[in-house]
Amino acid sequence: MPLTVPRTGAAPGSRPRWWTELPLVAAVYLAYSAGRLLARDDVDAAVGNGLSILRLERDLRIDFETPLNDLFTHHAVIGVPADFVYASLHYLLTPAVLVWLWRRRPAHYRLMRTWLLVSTLMGLIGFTLMPTCPPRLLDAGHGFVDTMAQYASYGWWGGEASAPRGLGGFTNQYAAMPSLHVGWALWCGVALWLYGRTVWAKLGAVVYPLLILIVVMGTANHYFLDGVAGMAVMGVGALLARPALRLADRVRGRRRGAAEQSADAAGQPSSGAAPDASGDDARRDRGTTPVGAGCDTSAREPERIPRQHDGGAGGRPGGGVRAGHARPDGDGADAVPADADDGAAAAAR
Repeated sequence: MPLTVPRTGAAPGSRPRWWTELPLVAAVYLAYSAGRLLARDDVDAAVGNGLSILRLERDLRIDFETPLNDLFTHHAVIGVPADFVYASLHYLLTPAVLVWLWRRRPAHYRLMRTWLLVSTLMGLIGFTLMPTCPPRLLDAGHGFVDTMAQYASYGWWGGEASAPRGLGGFTNQYAAMPSLHVGWALWCGVALWLYGRTVWAKLGAVVYPLLILIVVMGTANHYFLDGVAGMAVMGVGALLARPALRLADRVRGRRRGAAEQSADAAGQPSSGAAPDASGDDARRDRGTTPVGAGCDTSAREPERIPRQHDGGAGGRPGGGVRAGHARPDGDGADAVPADADDGAAAAAR
């Protein structure tokens, strides 16, 4: 019988079934989207956190979002494409790379998927613990312009982040720290670099994360430190991916073992039950008979099967011919069988 692997989960190196993967990814994404809404009403704390980040960056002279936002604001030829990139690639390219890994690199898919999901959940914790006002929502005196609102007539989004018009109420505009736009882009870059086999894949692995980092700052959706935090979250997620995968496999194995034990217990007789006769019943169903059935060789009837106790053709050495009864020529043609009367009696029985 060939060895088969249960497909309730996925064996290492195998491709999980899509109908088990899709609900898992969808559940994590819905948790991510819903979790972003938890702190959206804490505006005062979000504004305070945003200003603290901006002051720190300016003290360190790393507020790269300020000159980039000026560039995007004054040049529509740069600002409009950047808005399209911000509003779409985050939601298109990341799932596309995930599906590509599932189809083309199944041996690496589960680890990469686990890395992405663990990092996303960590980002959700960051949104909840540290609501942060993005640069575009600060007071105009800080010098930032919301390019998504400025160029809204060119796209499907309105004045509330990248959400389609009329759906801005379903987003949390104060979930800037960490930037999962940058984090997911880094994940895509690593996947393309490690498992892509063309020069274009390697080029995209380098360009795409850098492009997203520039876009999130130029559109005033994130501070530079938001992007750094997003990369840090992905780094920690990469370290936790293998332990999380082992834990998931261990839990799955225990659940499978418990289910098998329950199934085995359901098929066993209860304590004190009569001896199981299923073996004899099964043999009767198959048309077979237990060895020794109907063959009584006890001491009470030693001759139930005649002449079988001493071997040879007649039950005695010499072919069953009584000593002294063979013809002189020795051919045994007219030899008288030994114990003929016993044989006749047995036949009569």
